[in-house]
Amino acid sequence: MTKAVVFAYSSVGVECLKVLLKHGINIPLVYTHKDDPNEQQWFDSVCSLAKSSGLEVITPDDLASEYGRITAAKPDVIFSFYYRSLIPMKLLDIAPLGAFNMHGSLLPKYRGRACVNWAVLNGETRTGVTLHHMTARADRGNIVGQKSVAIGPDETSHEVFMKIIPAAGRLLEECLDAIIAGKAQGTPQDESQATLFGRRTPKDGLINWSWPSKRVHDLVRAVAFPFPGAFTFAGGKKLMIWKTRLTDTQTHANPDAMPGTVLSPDPLTVKTGDGVIEVLSCEGVDVKTGMHFTSEAE
Repeated sequence: MTKAVVFAYSSVGVECLKVLLKHGINIPLVYTHKDDPNEQQWFDSVCSLAKSSGLEVITPDDLASEYGRITAAKPDVIFSFYYRSLIPMKLLDIAPLGAFNMHGSLLPKYRGRACVNWAVLNGETRTGVTLHHMTARADRGNIVGQKSVAIGPDETSHEVFMKIIPAAGRLLEECLDAIIAGKAQGTPQDESQATLFGRRTPKDGLINWSWPSKRVHDLVRAVAFPFPGAFTFAGGKKLMIWKTRLTDTQTHANPDAMPGTVLSPDPLTVKTGDGVIEVLSCEGVDVKTGMHFTSEAE
């Protein structure tokens, strides 16, 4: 029976762990993260699934100290499914069949963090998941397989992520036999196509109204609930903007209005850098015609 040590977190981690359990993989150790009390917990729990399946769960502060435990477990293969920490090469080398990671983009594009959010923010029409070999450098190893999903023009990051979850499970299931047989060498990534993006923070949700309408719309849907949300300021108060809609830029646009000017409260229509955008859901300020949205508290 193939033995695997698993590093996993979030709903993708749960989905992939279910696949391993379904296929009878022996899992002596599951590494996951302690939940952050300051983070919206909208995703499924790897810890809960692992414990309910009778698996040993570890949430270490330092992976380097786990070398002895993992060596003693004698894994044939190591898997990482949305685990948030870089796994030291010393640990990856323990497994003779190799170490494999499930990444939330179509590598080599969108290496790094918050892959789905960045793809939505950048107006991509497709993204997906990639199963690849793990190396000393994150997201660089040979690609074993990929699954693509569409990004609709109004879909939020959360809606796209919900497509990513089953895609990850299907991809792992398709590649598992080759991995177990030691035949998943994969294909080298095309470095000329590589892009790298970093972690996002709540402050990155600030709207710049001089941007084109589509750029504003893409930011709003990229960080909409359960993420921290897009925001602006009006009259010194913070206004959260949760949903927008692109509209005909010529119908309502006032060429003399400054970007950020509220042209109408119903529907809430705001001047942007190249036209207007409708705000369908917001909270925090009583909006009036002529009000000016700014990028900082006045």
